[in-house]
Amino acid sequence: MFRTILKSLIVLALAACGSAVLAQQGTAPAPQPVPYINQPSTSPPSAASAQGAPAPAVAASPQPAATGTATTDTEARALKSTAPAMRELSPWSMFLSADVIVKAVMIGLAFASLVTWTIFIAKMIELSLVRRKLRTSLARIAEARSLAEAQFALASKSGVLPAFLAAAMREARLSAGISSDNGIKERAASSFAEISRAEARRIRLGMGLLATIGATSPFVGLFGTVWGIMNSFIGISKAQTTNLAVVAPGIAEALLATAIGLVAAIPAVIIYNHFARVTKTYLEQVSRASGAAARLLSRDLDRSHGGAHVRAAE
Repeated sequence: MFRTILKSLIVLALAACGSAVLAQQGTAPAPQPVPYINQPSTSPPSAASAQGAPAPAVAASPQPAATGTATTDTEARALKSTAPAMRELSPWSMFLSADVIVKAVMIGLAFASLVTWTIFIAKMIELSLVRRKLRTSLARIAEARSLAEAQFALASKSGVLPAFLAAAMREARLSAGISSDNGIKERAASSFAEISRAEARRIRLGMGLLATIGATSPFVGLFGTVWGIMNSFIGISKAQTTNLAVVAPGIAEALLATAIGLVAAIPAVIIYNHFARVTKTYLEQVSRASGAAARLLSRDLDRSHGGAHVRAAE
């Protein structure tokens, strides 16, 4: 669509320029016939002319209108032959004919777009796997009565929920002999918070790059456009012409940089917003896993203190 509109504008501009030139040439004064230099002076009619002899035929002078029309047609054909031929304004040809700075901007924006889609595919796979794994793990320990039973129910030792259970059991083992349950729970909650923050940092890896690409790509493309248009105006001043066929390729190459910048920025912003929502949902599941591990630790502490009280009573 963009290429078709640009070609139409170029053709219309060339036709308008040609019509203006032809009109200007048509209104120019027609050349006057040059008098003969050695033309003899008019003599009185001879006796033969007086007796009725036919007078010699006078050469017809050239018609000014016909001469002007022939000159106009010749100059119009010469103008058409010397007019600059339009070149194909495809994206690839515009990239090849662009300035080295504009080329560098285009390559950088294309690489940023590739990084965006790579992050999208990788994060989609990662988030799908971790969310399904955490949801399955929470379902497995829903009926567990202790930390040991929950660890036995989990088939895998990797993941955020096994990390919570391991931290809770480690704190219970290190706090053996301490009668204060509140201190144990506080220290376990501190360990859970560290695990949650580490998981949040890990799951948000790459999202900062998406935000940077989405925020800066339009401005990088605008820089390439400004640079390309500046070079186009310099070329116009050197060529000393304002013909659209000369101006249009450079401006189109400059605008291509802005287009690539938008192509890189718009998907990056959309993907970032999508991952922000999905990550928030996953972190809520991580908070649920932390609460489940804290409840199991509290049951173990209450059970151990209840057994000690029973033994003390006996």
